Amino acid sequence: MVMCLLLSMIVFALPANLPAGDLVFVCDENNDLFQVVKNMEVPCVRFDKAEDAVTELKTGDAVLFLANGYPATTTTLSAQVFEQLSQKQVKAYLEFPGVLPGFEFKPVRRAFRERVVVVEDIFGEKLKPMNVLAIHDCHFVETEVEHPLMVLAGVAGYDTAVYGIDDVSSYPILFTHQNLIVSTTKLSQFVTGRYATQESIQAVWQYLFQQLLPDRAIPVLAWEPLVGPTYTKDEPLPENARLLAIQRGIDWHGRAGMVLNEKGWEEYQKFWFDPATGSSLGHDGVGEWPDTTPPYGDGRFGILEGAYSRIDYLGNQQAKKWLRSDSNGESSLAFALRWKLDGNAWSRDVAENVLNWLYFTSGMFSTDLDKANCGLLFWSPDNRQALYQDNDVKAIMGTIGTSAVLETDQWDEVLVRNILGNFRTTGPLGFRGWRLENPEVLAKGWRFYWENPRTNFSPHYEAWMWSAYLWLYDKTGYEPFLEKVKNGIQMMNEAYPERWFWATACSPIDYARMLLVCSWLVRVEDTPEHRQWLKFYADKLAELQDEETGAIREEVIHYPHLQFRIPQSNAEYGHSESGLAAKDGDPVTDQLYSTNFALFGLNEAYAATGDPQYRQMRDRLADFLIRVQVKSKAHPELDGGWFRAFDYEKWEYWGANADAGWGAWSIETGWTQAWIPTSLALCELETSLWDLSRDSQVNKHFQRILSEMIPEEDSK
Repeated sequence: MVMCLLLSMIVFALPANLPAGDLVFVCDENNDLFQVVKNMEVPCVRFDKAEDAVTELKTGDAVLFLANGYPATTTTLSAQVFEQLSQKQVKAYLEFPGVLPGFEFKPVRRAFRERVVVVEDIFGEKLKPMNVLAIHDCHFVETEVEHPLMVLAGVAGYDTAVYGIDDVSSYPILFTHQNLIVSTTKLSQFVTGRYATQESIQAVWQYLFQQLLPDRAIPVLAWEPLVGPTYTKDEPLPENARLLAIQRGIDWHGRAGMVLNEKGWEEYQKFWFDPATGSSLGHDGVGEWPDTTPPYGDGRFGILEGAYSRIDYLGNQQAKKWLRSDSNGESSLAFALRWKLDGNAWSRDVAENVLNWLYFTSGMFSTDLDKANCGLLFWSPDNRQALYQDNDVKAIMGTIGTSAVLETDQWDEVLVRNILGNFRTTGPLGFRGWRLENPEVLAKGWRFYWENPRTNFSPHYEAWMWSAYLWLYDKTGYEPFLEKVKNGIQMMNEAYPERWFWATACSPIDYARMLLVCSWLVRVEDTPEHRQWLKFYADKLAELQDEETGAIREEVIHYPHLQFRIPQSNAEYGHSESGLAAKDGDPVTDQLYSTNFALFGLNEAYAATGDPQYRQMRDRLADFLIRVQVKSKAHPELDGGWFRAFDYEKWEYWGANADAGWGAWSIETGWTQAWIPTSLALCELETSLWDLSRDSQVNKHFQRILSEMIPEEDSK
């Protein structure tokens, strides 16, 4: 080992008189490419200045002029350097050029939705024409090239530009010119910039080295990603893997500043509101990470939404700075369960304080009995327009569980009121719809919705609230809960699949949501028919569960009623919410919409039935999620999180980043960071949310609150 280290030092210290065929870098010492090559002990030499390097070059050498000033300044070589390269017949790679004889470059541009697309069949089997690469936050110099090798273009697709590039503007990213290979951006920043996918970047550099030094065998580049999964696909998991994943998943909230402390709360208010007028500043909710200086927040000021998917050229992401009702309510349970497992005092404080904040001090919970929105939660303190039942029910589920874990009845009344607020705006057939507008509710009154025989065949928006009705039915015996839920499920089943209002064009989202309500229906009415309903949706997920990894694949479907569809053209890419796959068979999983809720539902299904199929599916999915949890020393604000997208074949965070708000690399505090740790904790404790909350005493308050919210003449 010592001898290898000394040899490496000698090789890299070579100052001059280089033998023909050497690899020469002109770059900073810390350049990603140079460091990777150096760490792989590939013989090479580095210079700070281009003039010094070309003086020592001999025919047969190859030199790489890398972009030290990216993205602020381009790489500018003198005429003398170009002349010596020509005279010595040296092959060279030049990136992010400011000057190149025979070319005119426009000012530096910055990509937004555009990705890099391969256009020539030269990179080998792993990178074919129309394959897509992510050069995050790509800054480039625009020029005209007749036959580029790769271009930048705004294209739809997973890892292939499925609609081609003919109908979009494209800009050369890589091309050849005489003895030069030119990149209009900085391809060498692939480690720091977290370029993806890894095998695509490897294929590009393998081609470049082969062109620069055809007589030398440069090995395929190998590096450890700065942000990667915690475990490989097949390494044995430690015995305490579940507990570790839960702890890291909860601790992420502190490292990322998601649980606001007093300073973070002050920053949040300045970010959103004009202190002089109190009016909103109109941000898109994305900004710098909050204060993370200990002590972390304790929940009294709420929990922010998460991490924005966009990655900048340094590999950094921004925070999503929203205080959402759903994310806060559901997060409470994850924190409470972590405390139950290891006694972490901070987790207990957050669990209790955040629910008190949500229902009593945030202003998001409507309590005025004279108003039709009583018992409903606003989307956020900054948005009092939208009333989402799916947001409410996540807070409801969190409150059910947190009350049980902390053995307290302090939220029982608001819990009952929250459920009834949604129930009285649910129609006689059992459907409420995905969103109500607050001004409309106040104007029309709750009876308008109570009497409206509307339908909404969307499991994503209806199924979990039905579950809440079943839970409260079990505690109170109030028959209208059960009647509406049974009718709703029956109609939902009959409408499958053509009349379903699918959340997206990826089916697991809706299958996963049906697991919970069907499991809890078995709890209150255990019949063969109800068990069959549950098995139908579990089997649909089983068909999509990968045999090797336990991942549940996003299945692309083609039904007429879709809320958010897969882009049908390049023009649609990145302009609305969307799934992660582009075509059926793309090996991608969704930790924001699918696997998170599937794991929770499978655990409830097993607890309700004892069916070993559900336990096996649950355990395999749990192991997969443990493996793909983010590990990163370089980015502690991401360590312990779960990104929305993961490709289980590439074993890498990758997906069609078409979603305008919640893309492939987003992390969501509630939907993802609550339900995955919650489900893992329930598995670790060998219990379920139903069993955990079995002894709830909410019935003490039910009749009084029912009479206040749904008078007797309406409640029958």
